[in-house]
Amino acid sequence: MMTSLAAPLREWLPRQRWFAGKGRPLTDLSVVSMTELHPGCLHLLLRTGHAGSPEHCYQLVLGVREELPPRLQHAVIGRPSAGPLAGLSVYDALLDPRSAGLLLERLRVPGAAGPLRFERDAHTEIPAGLAPRLLDGEQSNTSLVYGDSFILKLFRRIQYGINPDLEVPWALAGAGCARVPAPVAWFWTTEPRRTTLGVLQPFLRGATDGWTLALRSLAAGEDFGDESYELGRATAEVHLALAEAFAPGPPDRRGDGRLAAAMTGRLESAARQVPALAPYVSRLRAAYDDAAVSGPDRPAQRIHGDLHLGQVLRAGNRWFVIDFEGEPARPLAERRRVQAPVRDVAGMLRSFDYAAHARRPWQPDWAGRCREAYCAGYAAEAAWDPRAEAALLRAHETDRAVYEALYEARHRPDWLPVPMAALARLAAEA
Repeated sequence: MMTSLAAPLREWLPRQRWFAGKGRPLTDLSVVSMTELHPGCLHLLLRTGHAGSPEHCYQLVLGVREELPPRLQHAVIGRPSAGPLAGLSVYDALLDPRSAGLLLERLRVPGAAGPLRFERDAHTEIPAGLAPRLLDGEQSNTSLVYGDSFILKLFRRIQYGINPDLEVPWALAGAGCARVPAPVAWFWTTEPRRTTLGVLQPFLRGATDGWTLALRSLAAGEDFGDESYELGRATAEVHLALAEAFAPGPPDRRGDGRLAAAMTGRLESAARQVPALAPYVSRLRAAYDDAAVSGPDRPAQRIHGDLHLGQVLRAGNRWFVIDFEGEPARPLAERRRVQAPVRDVAGMLRSFDYAAHARRPWQPDWAGRCREAYCAGYAAEAAWDPRAEAALLRAHETDRAVYEALYEARHRPDWLPVPMAALARLAAEA
């Protein structure tokens, strides 16, 4: 089959938002597994190799037809010239309403297709015939909304094992946490070992993400303090539920030292790639050392792992937290391990800063009010205040800003001043 698919996929894959190997030549393509979901629709796990970087595995759903109708021309991948698919049109079947609808049907009626296993929560009714539509703008996955009732997230970059975006919401549902939409169906593969491939959850109709709401507030010259306070309470509520749903780790004083060493390593690596970081390295390293000696005896626990304004939704007057996958580029084992809850807090504080910079002129006072209100709301619900753990909070905020600086330098140089301004401030506070 790769005789047919290799050439079109080599051109198509690097153009996809979720493809991790941009800028590096594709040196190898190989099939991990291939399953016919229905006639003319193939499910693939595809391993890619890149010069000088690790291999990646991707999930693809490919359609094959003799001719594509006009409505599917935007989904075309290519027309192979060799192999079993020679002369046929290959396309992204997730853009085909028929294939997307049949995928939902697989989830409605649990069963198997080759190594694929489809499961669902027996207590939730999933109606047949819900019209699918593809969500735009996702960076690392693909999501389909069915009839404004459910949303299916398909993980594009696959790491073998259970994905936290199934594991965590399922556990939180069992703990009675209503801040996170509970999984209603999911599918996984047995090859090469059990691995989560997609999760279906209720779609929050009429909800708006926190980033959009924050920018609206800035554009209107309105305060975002009340919303930030309630968001802080929602974050704390989720953290408390996570501590109940998963066994927390014991306090580990040596762990603070290991954390500081890991943060220092990331800082020094980033400074070699982003020269603008160099003047701040010594003072930021001191911030990590301070956290190592003054960290609290609070147990580590499961957290969100990539919390920011784009990962929260407001429906009516209530905040919901979504996307527990963590940072997709990090190893799965790292994303599933227990960590300090203050890491999530730091991620949200950085997100307020980004929102304030997104409007001109920059409005640091707006971000400062949001930060204070968010921490106050968190403290009201959690009975501990992240601001009281100033050294640890500063270290995690610094680590996040270093990650942002590296990302912006590589992908969005115009945004580099945002994390650099934060790092200048954090260095001055160290």
